[in-house]
Amino acid sequence: MTSHRHHWFEDAQAIATGTLLFALAIILLRQAGILTGGTAGITFLAHYATGQPFGLLYFLINIPFYAFGLKAMGKAFTLKTFCAVGLLSLYSELMPQWIVVERIHPLFAAILGGLLAGAGLLMLIRHQASIGGLGILAIYLQKHRGWRAGNVQMIADGFIVAGALIVVDIEKVALSILGAFMLNLVLSINHRPGRYFGQ
Repeated sequence: MTSHRHHWFEDAQAIATGTLLFALAIILLRQAGILTGGTAGITFLAHYATGQPFGLLYFLINIPFYAFGLKAMGKAFTLKTFCAVGLLSLYSELMPQWIVVERIHPLFAAILGGLLAGAGLLMLIRHQASIGGLGILAIYLQKHRGWRAGNVQMIADGFIVAGALIVVDIEKVALSILGAFMLNLVLSINHRPGRYFGQ
């Protein structure tokens, strides 16, 4: 099949929308007191442990990964990822002023949060971007080794969510695992090598 390169406007739309969906997932997960995997999961752990703003922590934790992204994936990918991380950091701090979730069942938060995060991340991946951190490694391995990004991310997420036992109870850890599973299920089913030809 012919590969069709995305226009810059299409990339901008995907970055703005994908990060918005992921930020909404963060709002739902945070309201339920649970977390997810990847760099966002590491940020959740730091946020719950220190009380520092999620957006600030997320932006700072991602800084070391840009050098790897630049070397492994190129300038365009790294620039798009930097924009996505910046937007997600901003959205995650501003959205509580725009939407207030007073009550959500933790099980529903885990499922919906995972699906929203997966859909947002899928949009970014298909436009050669990520939300930074471990996502860069997952995309790199899919691109250069043929490993599914969702499977790589799922393994890493298992270790991260296990670390949640330090800051949250076992029930919330179980729900966090469910949320991370839903996120990676979206990626595993919808982003297989050779199925999508946009660039």
